[in-house]
Amino acid sequence: MSTTKYYVAFDLGATSGRTILGAIDADGRLTTEEVTRFPNQMLDINGHLYWNIYSLFENIVEGLRQVARKGVKPLSVGIDTWGVDVVCIAPDGKVMGVPNAYRDKDTFSAASDFFKEVMSADELYGKTGIQHMDFNTIFQLYRHHGDWDFQNAESILFMPDALSYMLTGKKVTEYTIASTGAILDPKSRKINGDLVRAAGVDPAKFAPVVEPGTVVGTLLPEIASLTGIGELPVIAVAGHDTASAIAPIPAKTANFAYLSSGTWSLMGVETDGPVINETTVAENITNEGGVFGTIRLLKNITGMWVVEQCLKQWKREGVTYTYPQMVKLAEEAPAFKAFIDTDAPDFVSPADMPAAIMEYCKATGQEAPATHGEFIRVIFESLALKYRYVLGLFSKASGRPVEVLHVIGGGSRNALMNQFTADAIAMPVIAGPAEASAIGNIMMQVGHTSIRSLRDMVIPNVETVTYNPANTAAWDSVYDRYLTVIKK
Repeated sequence: MSTTKYYVAFDLGATSGRTILGAIDADGRLTTEEVTRFPNQMLDINGHLYWNIYSLFENIVEGLRQVARKGVKPLSVGIDTWGVDVVCIAPDGKVMGVPNAYRDKDTFSAASDFFKEVMSADELYGKTGIQHMDFNTIFQLYRHHGDWDFQNAESILFMPDALSYMLTGKKVTEYTIASTGAILDPKSRKINGDLVRAAGVDPAKFAPVVEPGTVVGTLLPEIASLTGIGELPVIAVAGHDTASAIAPIPAKTANFAYLSSGTWSLMGVETDGPVINETTVAENITNEGGVFGTIRLLKNITGMWVVEQCLKQWKREGVTYTYPQMVKLAEEAPAFKAFIDTDAPDFVSPADMPAAIMEYCKATGQEAPATHGEFIRVIFESLALKYRYVLGLFSKASGRPVEVLHVIGGGSRNALMNQFTADAIAMPVIAGPAEASAIGNIMMQVGHTSIRSLRDMVIPNVETVTYNPANTAAWDSVYDRYLTVIKK
């Protein structure tokens, strides 16, 4: 009789989702297998962006069916997704319409209106400790609270909680995903009712907040039968994909920083409680929830989004690159030709990303990149220098020395970017695991009772690559130039 234990993790990003089957044998060896992969695209309907939650649900059901066909019996299921977006549930239990997507144009003015009409940015930060971003849940609530679905909803659920509800019929608000939205009290870890009410929404519409690792419920009988997988518990893992990704970082000491590298780059440190001080206020640093009582003191940085949008534009023009080809082009391009601030409003959602970069360079008095390789290298180098800048903020804010940077997520496979980062920050970069969100999802289903026991199990089970700084003098010589450019 097999003693291997199986777990199903659904890891949903803003562009794609995956069904991951995790297996842990009797000796504690962890293996993961990608069972299905499916697209997740924003729906553009009458000029507004939405999420196709029904397609996501169909793909989750299909993922369960494919796992069942493997002849294994998982112990549980968990779902992690991107943050901030919510789903309205009607009094009769039906999902109402299609959920708004965070990049919809309606969100971009909501924050400024909220600060003018409800409370100041400093007051909101003091209540939540959350970085101000135009699409935070609090601003989405304020913008949409008068919409028919928000007015008539019985419940409002975050995306992973909504999908768990569709599987089980049970409603929860998982702590880490809720912490992304600027609606929680960072100390009590509960919904701030006064704040949500000030945004125009009845806080009673949010289900009770639960900690990661809580059992939401059991697969509905019709889903258990339809998929052939049988009745399984659905676990509220760390529902925010970054919280799931940070949980299994193979860190041996507390003096580390992390970088979850993908479309977004999320850089930060792990603390035992919220940190709200002059540095975090001035630099818009966020206090998001982690597992086992930890706080993810972090800053959202626009990451590979800029490169991805360049690649899409070039594809429209008839040129397509593989990932290795893209990296090779960057390697061969001249160093330090120009710099951009990837977080500048210019790069949020331009129709033509390369054109936006050229215009930015012109506006900041720089020579614009001319070849595709130069565009890519400009982005890579600018990101590495942004990491250096932000890393300095965290040492100051937390009072904790940083000795190493752990890079996780898809970007951990980019050797050139990792070396650039090590050179720019002048400290070792440990890359891996790439599948951090899925591993964290699985680990929270296993039933660990501390972050230390979780990481001790992960360390021998993941492969990492260390990049030591090798060219720090060259990066030191351009850092002040970079700072001058982004301040413009």
